[in-house]
Amino acid sequence: MTKIKAENIKKIFKIRSNGNSKNNGNTPNELLALGGVDLSINKGEFVSIVGPSGCGKSTFLDLVGGLSKPNEGNIYIDGKPVNGPGLDRGIVFQQYALFPWRTALGNVEFGLENQNVLKKERTEIAQKYLSLVGLAGFENRYPYELSGGMKQRVAIARALAYDPDILLMDEPFGALDAQTREILQRELLHIWEETHKTILFITHSIDEAVFLSDRVAIMTARPGVIKKEMAVPLSRPARFEDDIRTSQDFVKTRYELWGHLKEEVVKAQQICANTTANLSLEKPVTTLEKVMTT
Repeated sequence: MTKIKAENIKKIFKIRSNGNSKNNGNTPNELLALGGVDLSINKGEFVSIVGPSGCGKSTFLDLVGGLSKPNEGNIYIDGKPVNGPGLDRGIVFQQYALFPWRTALGNVEFGLENQNVLKKERTEIAQKYLSLVGLAGFENRYPYELSGGMKQRVAIARALAYDPDILLMDEPFGALDAQTREILQRELLHIWEETHKTILFITHSIDEAVFLSDRVAIMTARPGVIKKEMAVPLSRPARFEDDIRTSQDFVKTRYELWGHLKEEVVKAQQICANTTANLSLEKPVTTLEKVMTT
């Protein structure tokens, strides 16, 4: 059963010159970030998107999350068009986006408060998901008392607390050290097996995509479209084996993915070099700013 369906998604951003071109920044222009993305994700499937920097991966996730609207095309969840944020989608950002004045428990309870869930039930739910992400006993710690990995666990628990059908994860482990990142990758697989959520995961890491995903979608350089989709031929039990990353299937899949991706990385570098000197994006509101002000 199809859970998420994107059809011909195009996204345009306004740009302005930096003063070096003839219009001196007064005439708005347009930058096509997404050039017609088509992608379907089944219920309970774990799909990762990889692509070069600036290809529109995070932009696409914002669109699925309802934080922005496409200029063309439609996104459907359970057959219904996405017109804005909803409780059926939980979002985890690379920035932890925790409230510094709230404890771990208070951060996880935040979304439940907005749903008018009673205090006792809120606390029980928050404790359940903090335990699920390995933070039992840390409920009363403030963000400044937690490591980066622990903060991201709180963010994941918060996204799970109101029981969304879909988890949208935008490079959630990108800022972590390699050891913590690998531990959280394994924990995320355990959480996925426990909750059976549909997960859309954005990453720059091919290894991470292969380890976590049922399927990997490769995005082209800007304007981003889906160039290739590849199924990952690894069983779920096999992914918890210590030597999985050196197994033949893992290495082969990683090699094939890089083969499709590397020319897009080169193209993206050329595009960046050609456009950065003369043009700058009008400052968009970040996904974090949107959430913190709603």
